[in-house]
Amino acid sequence: MDIGSYSYEEYLRLVESFHNYAAPGVLLGGFMVDLALKNLPGGILFEAVSETPKCLPDAIQLLTPCTTGNGWLKVLNLGRYALSLYDKYTGQGVRVALDAARLDARPHIRAWLFKTRPKSEQDSQRLLAEIRSAGHDPYKVHPVRIPVDRFQTKRKGKIGLCPLCEEAYPLADGPICRGCRGEAPYETSEDFREERRPPLKALPLEQAVGKKSLHDLTMIIPGKSKGPAVFHDQPITVGDLCRLQTMGRRRIYVREENPPHPDWVHENEAAVAFAEGMVGEGVGFHGPPQEGKVNFAAQRNGLFWVDERRLEQFNLVPGVMCACRKGYTPVSEGRQVAGTRAIPLFLPKDHFLKAMAVLSQGPLFRVLPLRKARVGILVTGSEVFDGLVEDRFIPIIGAKVRHYDCEVIQAQVVPDEREAIRKGVLDLVRSGADLIVTTAGLSVDPDDVTRQGLLDAGVTDMTYGAPILPGAMTLLARLGPVQVIGVPACALYFKTTSFDLLLPRLLAGLTITREDLARLGHGAFCIECKSCTFPKCPFGT
Repeated sequence: MDIGSYSYEEYLRLVESFHNYAAPGVLLGGFMVDLALKNLPGGILFEAVSETPKCLPDAIQLLTPCTTGNGWLKVLNLGRYALSLYDKYTGQGVRVALDAARLDARPHIRAWLFKTRPKSEQDSQRLLAEIRSAGHDPYKVHPVRIPVDRFQTKRKGKIGLCPLCEEAYPLADGPICRGCRGEAPYETSEDFREERRPPLKALPLEQAVGKKSLHDLTMIIPGKSKGPAVFHDQPITVGDLCRLQTMGRRRIYVREENPPHPDWVHENEAAVAFAEGMVGEGVGFHGPPQEGKVNFAAQRNGLFWVDERRLEQFNLVPGVMCACRKGYTPVSEGRQVAGTRAIPLFLPKDHFLKAMAVLSQGPLFRVLPLRKARVGILVTGSEVFDGLVEDRFIPIIGAKVRHYDCEVIQAQVVPDEREAIRKGVLDLVRSGADLIVTTAGLSVDPDDVTRQGLLDAGVTDMTYGAPILPGAMTLLARLGPVQVIGVPACALYFKTTSFDLLLPRLLAGLTITREDLARLGHGAFCIECKSCTFPKCPFGT
C-alpha cells in the first residue's frame, strides 16, 4: 500500500523522523493527502488548506511542495480534520475529511478522533494497525472551489528598521513593527520592570517665581468649578504662590529645570499628535491642549463613525487614553464627540510610538454627511387598501424621515399581492425615490408575500431579521442604487424601533451587513419607558 511516492513502511519511518514518533494524525493525513492528489488533475500548480493546525499540516508538507514557509499551505483552525488541495489559479480542487459514518467498524480510529479515551489509555499499536488496514476507505472526498483572492500573499514591500527594537520589518506595518505594537507572543524583562519615571526636578514654590510652569495646574472647587489655576508655560508670579499653596502645592515643576528628553514625550505634545492622527472628515479640534487633554467636535451635522477595533487597540497602549461618544450616533455641528490625552505628564517614547502606530492606519473618527433622501413609502395590507383600517404608517414614517430633512416624494397603499407589491416598488423607483420604506407585511406567516413581491421587483442583497426589539422582522435590501428597508408592524405601536437605529446609517450611505446587525444585538433591547426619551437613552448603544 503506497502513500504518495512512498510505501507505507517508508512513510511510517518518514513520519517518525519528522514528527519524532509515529503520530496517528500524520499517518491518517498521509492517506488523505494521497486521496486528494489522486483526485486532482495532473500538471497543475496547487496549494493547500488544512482545517486543523494539528498533525495534518505535517502530512501536507511531507507529501507535497506546499509548506507554511513558501505560503502555499494555509492553516485555518476550524477544528475539523480535513484538507483541501486546489488549483492556485482557478481555485478548483478537492476536499478530503475523515468520515465519522465510516468509523463504526474502526473503534480505535473513532476513539482517537472523538477523544473518548485519554491518550494514555489508547492502544497505539492497534490504532496504527487499524489505520493501515483501513487504507483510503474511512474518508470522504468532494469537489470544492476556493476563492483564490482570499489567500493572496501580500508582498512585504520596503523594509526598514524599527526604532524600538532596531530590527528589520516591513514599513507597510506602520512606524514601528507589529511585535513592538504588542503582538509579540512573549514577554521580556521590559514588561516586568517597575513603572518608569522621567528624570524631573521640582522646585520649592518660592524658588519658582519668574519661571514657567511645566504643565497646567488644575484647581477644583467642589461643586463649583474645575480648571487650570496656572497654565503650561505660564510664568509663576508672587500672586500665584498663595493660590498654589491652597491647592496643596509645595513644590512645582518648571520648564527651565526640565529640558526636553529624547526618551520622553510631554503630555501636550502627545495629545496634539494623537488628535491629528485620530480626526477624519467632519471632525476637528481647536487650540492647545487644556490640562493635557484635547477634545474633538463635529464640524458638520451627520453620523458619528468610530473605528471601534483600533480605538480599543489604542487604549490598550499603556499611558494613553481616548474616550468617545457611541458610534453611529447622529450629531450636530459643534457638538463634542471625543477626547484624548496622555495619562502621565511625560509619556515614555516607546509607548508614544506604539500609540502612533495604531493611528497610522487611518483616522478613528469621522462625521459622515446624511443625504436628504427622496423617500418612497409602500404600505402593504389588503385591510388598509380596502379601507377597512385607516393607514397610520405614512404619517409615522413621514415624520421620521422629515426629521432628517428628507422628502417623501410618493406614498402608496397596495394589497397583500405579489404583483401589486412588485408594481408598487417599481412605481416608486420610477418616481425618483432613492430610499424605499415598505411597511407591515413582514411576519412569520407562511403566506406573507411582501418579500416575494420585493424579489419579483428585482431587489438584491436581502437581509431579513435583526436582533433588535422592537423590530426583529426588519428587512434590508437594494434595488440597484436604491436602498430598501422593510419596517414591521411594531412601528405602529412603539415610538422607537429598529427603523430609528438604521435610518441614519442608510442616509449616511453605509452598507449594513449581517455582521453589523449581529453587533447591534448588544444594547438593542428597548425597555419601553413610559416616557420615551430616545435618543437620550440606552436603546441601540
